[in-house]
Amino acid sequence: MAAPQSGVSEDRQGLVPRERFWPLVREAMGGSRRDLTALPLSRAVFLLAIPMVIEMIGESLFAVADIFWVSKLGADAMATVGLTESLLTVMYAVSVGLSMGVGALVARRIGGKDPSGAARATVQAILIGLALAAIIGVTGAVAAPRLLALMGASDGVLRVGSTFARTMLGGSVTVVLLFLINAAFRGAGDAAITMRTLWLANGINILLGPVMVFGLGPMPRLGVTGAAVATTIGRGTGVLFLLWSLYRGKGRLVVRREHLRVDPEALRTIFRVARTGVVQMLIGMTSWVGLVRILATFGSAAVAGYTVAIRVILFALLPSWGLGNAAATLVGQNLGAGNPGRAEQAVWRAALYNLFFLGTVGLLFVLLSTRIVHLFTDDPAVASYGSRCLWIVAVGFAFYAYGMVVSQAFNGAGDTLTPTLINLGCFWLGELPLAYTLSRLLGFGPQGAFASITVAFSAVAVVSVLLFRRGRWKRVKV
Repeated sequence: MAAPQSGVSEDRQGLVPRERFWPLVREAMGGSRRDLTALPLSRAVFLLAIPMVIEMIGESLFAVADIFWVSKLGADAMATVGLTESLLTVMYAVSVGLSMGVGALVARRIGGKDPSGAARATVQAILIGLALAAIIGVTGAVAAPRLLALMGASDGVLRVGSTFARTMLGGSVTVVLLFLINAAFRGAGDAAITMRTLWLANGINILLGPVMVFGLGPMPRLGVTGAAVATTIGRGTGVLFLLWSLYRGKGRLVVRREHLRVDPEALRTIFRVARTGVVQMLIGMTSWVGLVRILATFGSAAVAGYTVAIRVILFALLPSWGLGNAAATLVGQNLGAGNPGRAEQAVWRAALYNLFFLGTVGLLFVLLSTRIVHLFTDDPAVASYGSRCLWIVAVGFAFYAYGMVVSQAFNGAGDTLTPTLINLGCFWLGELPLAYTLSRLLGFGPQGAFASITVAFSAVAVVSVLLFRRGRWKRVKV
């Protein structure tokens, strides 16, 4: 007997039937409670990807809105944001690396029908986050001006940006806990909770940003520091919402009193998976620090233009990252359920969806780069650098689509070593030497550094796909 047409559409073409589309959207946004390891694959990808993509759109809106207001304060203010974010890359790297361990462990436990083990792992993540944030926050708040100077900040940037950097680094506890607890919820498949968290945090940030930057109403004008204060308040509110969601217990991940203890086994597992994840992210993110350091030799306008372009690029890449997160969760849960074949199929399905999305956005960025950048700055020098950076990097978006999903899939499986080695080869040994050679030795200037980004990320995609097909990640124990 022939299969129904809707089943053929979903199973063979990887599509969700039209009549089920909006009911699935409502279910995804409300927080699906169904077993993701038992659903038809396209439906499972869809239920996870919708809230994760929308979550990342919220993060993208914040990134664009933040630089939009700061851009009104001039090139030094924009350079302050770019240089400080380069300093924050170390904290982001450690937080994301640890979140890989947490997410992989929680996904395996949920897939293996062990919700209590997932809750214990989440508590260990919170303990790690508090200790880590205390170290980074105190050190960063004290040494912020010196760190900016080491990054090549001009006197103008140091005058307007030191307090901004102190606030951002001092408020690191909100960043670390946001990363780690969100990773636990994603690993559990509770993507709707992380979506609501980032929309809440970023919504507050977007609303407070112009009020604190320009001193609207009773608020004093804080300038670029106001953006840091708004960000910290928004993220702190998001962390409180996550802790309340853990306690409330309406999702797959519930923390009870009996879970509130140190679990040495869970700690060891998190650190074992996370140690190479941290190194992986440090390699990838510190390459951005090196890139900004090269650009800083060309002046504040080059750094400011790069900062604007990268924020616009993040506007596209962060939703795409949501598809990668969906693939990582499905890989972890299906491996926990003993179904590696289904885990692999989920990755190729998510990568194909990502190709459709990023390919379209990349084409628009190439065609409209100048108009897009002029929305954020009227400075002709900043706009010139920004538009060139935007279209050069966007040329490689079709490659990034596969690279982002496959890299996340490795991490979701707990195989953080493979993408670490890929990052080492493509970023430290490839991107940075290429950026310096093109921009300084061959005289192409900042656009040479921009081109190195496209080459490096395209190389990551090609190498990742080749190694993923070998299947070593299916045998990693978590």
